[in-house]
Amino acid sequence: MKNIEIGHGSGGSLTRELIENLFLKHLDFEELKSLQDSAYLNINSQKIAMTTDSYVVKPFKFPGGNTGKLSVCGTVNDLTVSGAIPRFLSLGLIVEEGLPIKELEEIVKTIAETAKSAGVSIVTGDTKVVEQGKCDKIYINTAGIGEVKRTFSPKNVKPGDLIIVTGTIGDHGIAISLAREEFDMEIPVESDCAPLNSLLTPLFDIEEVKWMRDPTRGGLATVTIELSEMSGYGITLFENKIPIKEPVNFVCDMLGYDPLYLANEGKAVIAVNKKDAEKVLEKLKKHPLGKESAIIGEVTDRFKGVHLKTKIGGERILDLLEDDPLPRIC
Repeated sequence: MKNIEIGHGSGGSLTRELIENLFLKHLDFEELKSLQDSAYLNINSQKIAMTTDSYVVKPFKFPGGNTGKLSVCGTVNDLTVSGAIPRFLSLGLIVEEGLPIKELEEIVKTIAETAKSAGVSIVTGDTKVVEQGKCDKIYINTAGIGEVKRTFSPKNVKPGDLIIVTGTIGDHGIAISLAREEFDMEIPVESDCAPLNSLLTPLFDIEEVKWMRDPTRGGLATVTIELSEMSGYGITLFENKIPIKEPVNFVCDMLGYDPLYLANEGKAVIAVNKKDAEKVLEKLKKHPLGKESAIIGEVTDRFKGVHLKTKIGGERILDLLEDDPLPRIC
């Protein structure tokens, strides 16, 4: 393949090929090699986590949020699932010539409100304006720094550990799909976009919480496949235990989407020792963002990869998709 395709930004197998065959080939830095949501860094004996992400979602306004809210939530969540308390964010804006100032102000106002609600500060930034037609209204990059309290790693995960998801999956992907108005359907689905630090940081005190990840691009299926590969163990998921809202299921059935691969922006997947799983579930369910948390799977040494036990009693092997059925969802 000689040229970049839209699938290279999907989080699937094409993204992995680009990272392994191009980026890591030249960017030979030890801190980068773990390919986690955040890098762990030591500065004068102080351990911090650092992450960055860019947001090119189309459309930039959608039910449940906009690109500004998404840019704060995504970076806060990447730090949190890495075991860090989010502290500081940078803000980089690439704005298309002709964007109404009123719309830009709405986005910046949302960024400020979301940052305050998450307890983080925007401490530096940059703005560039490009000619009309050179970007799709607005693109945002945020970088975040957090104070490390726990170090989570897929290497900590062992057979018998249980997999928890903190709520319904596929909400963000379907909300974006419907917002694009490509389909004549009026279905009330909102993005789950939310900062998860208030939900997840209380779990840092539970020693047997092994690993966390927010299932954004590629969804639940992709992050569990990656967990299986990095831990060296298999994962069984139980389809009848995975929470999915009925409208999301309906749209997926209508359009042929698989909710397991759709993006989420306000959910986390957690691996925890079986003996502490109910304690974790109880804590999650007490929080407004965790009321629909559920135990959905188990780590095993009987096979490698991710196997889905279907509702009708069959078994399906989940594989990485080459690209995303819904590009530019974050």
